[in-house]
Amino acid sequence: MNILVVKANNRPASDAVSSKMYETFMGNLEGVNVSTFDVFAEDMPYIGQDLFNAFGKLESGEEMTDLEKRLLAAKQKAMDALTAADVVVFAFPLWNLTIPAPLQTFIDYVYQAGFTFKYDENGQAVQLMTHKKAIILNARGGVYSTPEAAPMEMSATYIKNVVGGVFGMEIVDEVIIEGHAAMPAQAEAIIAEGLEKVKEAAKKLSAVAV
Repeated sequence: MNILVVKANNRPASDAVSSKMYETFMGNLEGVNVSTFDVFAEDMPYIGQDLFNAFGKLESGEEMTDLEKRLLAAKQKAMDALTAADVVVFAFPLWNLTIPAPLQTFIDYVYQAGFTFKYDENGQAVQLMTHKKAIILNARGGVYSTPEAAPMEMSATYIKNVVGGVFGMEIVDEVIIEGHAAMPAQAEAIIAEGLEKVKEAAKKLSAVAV
């Protein structure tokens, strides 16, 4: 089994709960091939006109700029990582109600018609990643699971809508740690309980692999 862990927080685990979730998950895997795609460590230029210029030059054989070459290489690397994975694990925080910018860039690289989805003859979107599974590991300091706050949460919700709804991956586990910043007196217990669930998610994968 090939596991791809998309790590989307470059803060140390001592300061960031989603980094702690990543380390806990990695430390409890056994019997699987695992690789990390660290979106903060990779060279990942933002998608814009430069990418479309690169596509055009690729077709015409025209010489590309360094930025255009970097964009094509980065996009291909992200797509190759996704292709090779049986299970994709996303470890990320909620920052300012949404996902970190480098994680958005990773999604932009792989969100491609003909790769993660396609359109049929009626113009309906068809999922192309139904053979893959996904795990969501998300941390948020506030409480967003209430009916009042849930509509504002655009981090875990966004990733699930994309990888589950558009790409078609089966989301087999979801661990959300929330409220540790809003309720500092309970933070230690909240985080400890969440990390136990992260361990269970990793051990479930390990059991399947064995």
